[in-house]
Amino acid sequence: MNRIERLIEITRKKERLAVGLMSGTSVDAIDAVLVRMAGEREIEPLHFESFPFPDDIRSRIKTLFDPVNADIKDICHLDFVVGELFAAAANRLIKNAGMTNDRIDLIATAGQTIWHQPRPMPEPGAAALDWVDGPVSTRSTLAIGQSAVIAERTGIITVGDLRLRDIAAGGHGAPLVAYFDWVHLRDENRGRCAQNIGGIANVTWLPPHGRFDDVVAFDTGPGNMVIDELVFIFSGSAESFDRDGERAARGQVRDDVLAWCMSNPYFDLAPPKTTGRERFGRQYARRMIEAFPDTREEDLIATATAMTAQSIADSYARWISGPVDDVIVAGGGGKNPVLLDMLRARLPKSVVSVYEHLEEKEAMAMARIANDALLGIDTNVPSATGGKPTVLGKICL
Repeated sequence: MNRIERLIEITRKKERLAVGLMSGTSVDAIDAVLVRMAGEREIEPLHFESFPFPDDIRSRIKTLFDPVNADIKDICHLDFVVGELFAAAANRLIKNAGMTNDRIDLIATAGQTIWHQPRPMPEPGAAALDWVDGPVSTRSTLAIGQSAVIAERTGIITVGDLRLRDIAAGGHGAPLVAYFDWVHLRDENRGRCAQNIGGIANVTWLPPHGRFDDVVAFDTGPGNMVIDELVFIFSGSAESFDRDGERAARGQVRDDVLAWCMSNPYFDLAPPKTTGRERFGRQYARRMIEAFPDTREEDLIATATAMTAQSIADSYARWISGPVDDVIVAGGGGKNPVLLDMLRARLPKSVVSVYEHLEEKEAMAMARIANDALLGIDTNVPSATGGKPTVLGKICL
């Protein structure tokens, strides 16, 4: 059986096994999940593991976030290095699940984003070319973790670069997880916010009795990113996150610092909108420290935690027009009890709970998107990303 025949066979199966890979803005680890999918809405996680990045590679990847210090040779090289790590994570996951690669139908990955330019930038020089029809103005995004390497090392069909087609279709390329939320978390009788709190926080609002076109999704702002960067700086690089919110619990939220945080112009942008490390990364954390030099470290961390909760609640009030009966939290922020308490205090009319597949969710979402893309289903959410309906991903056979 050749590769094309194998692909056709997979699309005809009633049940598929897939590996979803996810590496977020925190660059702490590769989350890998093996799932079984059947029908339109059935998904079952069979095995999950998180594979930490080596410290030196994590540091090199984070250097790529800085446009001043990023080097094209490193971007090129790390694209393949991260691809090797993704492949190794998939191979280890499958082995530890007691399976062999020939049983797995596909691997899904969006890659490790290193730069995200969600708003169009014009290229005036192109307008002078007589073979260019109209002005050239485009959004862009760049992720490393070469899917060709993953397919070669695993022998499994790999669907990668999941954001790019939406960008090409005029969208922001995010939030991708909105499609998963629509498929698996909507409820006929309750309005739901599926709130992911990773490095960046994003929400999907699923209205009761809603249609696909009624879904609202966007990045609410920073999730754990500013908190993590403050902890990293204050600990002298020894710690990378506020475990169980312990540092925030020892601090007090400073109203003046919170007002400074909430004055960021991103919060006034109307959806569709996305953001990332370019706006709320280490430089932002350093500006926060410099703006309030006499503030205790714990107070700054507590206030950064409050900023995440406040920006989420404000986003609901400003941009969600229907009921929010449930808030279902996933991502690393779901393990921070201080952040959850702050969120509940700001959303007293909503039931705030933690998703049962807290850590696996984003990797599961990648698997669902890739699975449905192979079936020719449009897997972006135009009302969320702003792009035209399209099938996401590039297939490496």
